Amino acid sequence: MENLDELSYIKRILEGDTNLFSVFLERYSRSIHSLIVRIIPSNEDAEELTQDTFLKAFRKLDTFKGECSFSTWLFRIAYNTAISATRKKKYIFPVIDDSMLENVSDETMDLVFGDDEDENRLQLLEEAIAKLNVEEKTLITLYYSENKSIAEIAGMMELTTDNVKVKLFRVRKKLYVLMNK
Repeated sequence: MENLDELSYIKRILEGDTNLFSVFLERYSRSIHSLIVRIIPSNEDAEELTQDTFLKAFRKLDTFKGECSFSTWLFRIAYNTAISATRKKKYIFPVIDDSMLENVSDETMDLVFGDDEDENRLQLLEEAIAKLNVEEKTLITLYYSENKSIAEIAGMMELTTDNVKVKLFRVRKKLYVLMNK
């Protein structure tokens, strides 16, 4: 669905054809849930927050101005909803010294992350991702699982594109360290 199509759907929804919102539910619910479940460890909580995200989006649909894509706007709502939920609970994340990250070369990371056929490596990667903080999990999920561009991620997380690039680079190094502890 292109941005123009989405804008016409939004216009029609705002004019009273609210059943059309189901198009957005069908199109984005799986992706939104995927993002939230990476941030919130409980699947039940993630499902509830996914519903909350769509409810908030529906209620605030009149504030969507089309300055970004609808999916970027919706993912920003999902991200903020999930972040708010994590603030209610205390999570402990492992601390990794910057010097440990500096010792990881780009070539070493490419070797580790290059083989997606190795089930053991994939299991280690999943365990390492679970240890990341909320922002790091979100970056990894949006970039690698949801195939969002750097610019889209920057819009969703309200960061600069350069900041997203640096953070992704550091998260990959952190994952390497966590996988090899």
